[in-house]
Amino acid sequence: MNWHKIFERHSMVLVAGILVAVSIGGIIEIAPLFYLESTIEEVEGVRPYTPLELAGRNIYVREGCYVCHSQMIRPLRDEVERYGHYSLAAESMYDHPFQWGSRRIGPDLARVGGKYSDDWHQDHMTDPRAVVPESIMPGYPFLGAREVRYDDIADHLFANRMVGVPYSDEMITAAMIDFRAQTNPDSDDYDAFLDRYPNAQVRDFDGDPERITELDALIAYLQVLGTMVDFDGYDVEENRR
Repeated sequence: MNWHKIFERHSMVLVAGILVAVSIGGIIEIAPLFYLESTIEEVEGVRPYTPLELAGRNIYVREGCYVCHSQMIRPLRDEVERYGHYSLAAESMYDHPFQWGSRRIGPDLARVGGKYSDDWHQDHMTDPRAVVPESIMPGYPFLGAREVRYDDIADHLFANRMVGVPYSDEMITAAMIDFRAQTNPDSDDYDAFLDRYPNAQVRDFDGDPERITELDALIAYLQVLGTMVDFDGYDVEENRR
């Protein structure tokens, strides 16, 4: 029963054994992926971002918000009690790139949607210490002064479709219309917009109905985070079947 001495005394035999073991393990893990259409479970309610939300996400990335804020709640008791239900892979399936982050200087934002009012977000982005005295976050008052550029929003939807986001031709064609409709509940395009993006929030987000600003877009994005899935009726085991 001293067969293991062969590996202990001959380094090349040990290397060959390691390669064989790793290869077998790798094949067992990788091979099934070639037979699966998707490794992400389908979850009811998850939809692509609206044009306004997508523009807000672009601003979020541009300003480097992901450097200080994660968007991934781990299945640990302390995180779930503080932030809410742990993150599902399906919630990030339309994020390119995903915004999980690598550290938290500020709180996780995966469930920030609906946690605060639009007014709170306006104040927070303008002067963070006005609502969170201990905050070290810089202010972004210029977002409320800048009108958001959206003449190329259809191109953003098309680019996302190329990497797998299911934007239809109709969504891309109506992108600029939908962009404006989300900030105006009285718009003639209100119903058509909601048909394309069910349960989307429609209102003026930044308190200035005369313009669509970068702050409008960013708040629209923040307010949708974590709101697409109804966790009160969500059964993890049922959705894995």
